[in-house]
Amino acid sequence: MLRSGYFINLSLLIIVFLGSTDDLIVEMKTVDVGENVKLTCQRQVDRAAKLFWIRLVSGSFPEVLGGAFSFNHTSDQLSFVNEIPRFTTKQEPGTFSLYIKEMERSDTGLYYCVKAKQFDIKFLTGTFLTVKGAEPEITTNFQLPPSDPVRPGDSVTLQCSVLFDSEKKTCPGDHSVYWFRAGSDEAHPSFIYAHGNNRDHCKKSPESESTQKCDYFFSKNVSSSDAGTHYCAVATCGEILFGNGTKLEIEKLEIEGKWRIFLYKCSISIFFCFISECSVFRSHLMQYLFIFSYPIKS
Repeated sequence: MLRSGYFINLSLLIIVFLGSTDDLIVEMKTVDVGENVKLTCQRQVDRAAKLFWIRLVSGSFPEVLGGAFSFNHTSDQLSFVNEIPRFTTKQEPGTFSLYIKEMERSDTGLYYCVKAKQFDIKFLTGTFLTVKGAEPEITTNFQLPPSDPVRPGDSVTLQCSVLFDSEKKTCPGDHSVYWFRAGSDEAHPSFIYAHGNNRDHCKKSPESESTQKCDYFFSKNVSSSDAGTHYCAVATCGEILFGNGTKLEIEKLEIEGKWRIFLYKCSISIFFCFISECSVFRSHLMQYLFIFSYPIKS
């Protein structure tokens, strides 16, 4: 059996940079976490060609998952094996197959079957695998003050509840929670606040031993600029998941409207006073010029 080494690494570089993808149609496929997957590509007998399965995953270098000669054989000694757990390549009648056991979220990516014949590289098949896992349930709400509606200066508490099924969690580690707000005049939500990955916020749900409920609270004294739709987002397993948005409306105080009207009237008054004073000044100036320009008789 030929282990991964210089030959496979060199072949991978050649495949990535010199490979032809003409007329290649990439198939989109969605699978569940824990599911077993089989990918196949057609194999024609060719004693000078080799076949490879490679994958491209976001944030990682291309990986060779396995390879074999294109002609018919039954010996593992003629296979190129890159020992990655859960991945197996196998030559079958008329096909070259890739088997993946117990799919994980991190397996999401592009999978290619490639034929290499000297320096003639061709991508035979392409499959974009999306691995879908159990997503947490996220809800957002407000604890509003007794006054209704909310006015500037009132204290408002935002609550984000996150429900996890620990048995179906697809990655190790904790999660983080973030708050965003989207105003009526904003194209994208703006960041407000972040909670650390503190497990003190979480407790087991009484309905199920495997279910955890995490409650996060964020309080602040609001101003008119805080009006808009607030979102709770959870970062987990390499993804950011947004919950339902909750709209916060803040009453514009009546005194603010009266103050604007007052300023508007003052501006108009000042403007007309300025015009009036200019007219009086112009009149006095004309009289002054007339008097001093009039010839004095001796």
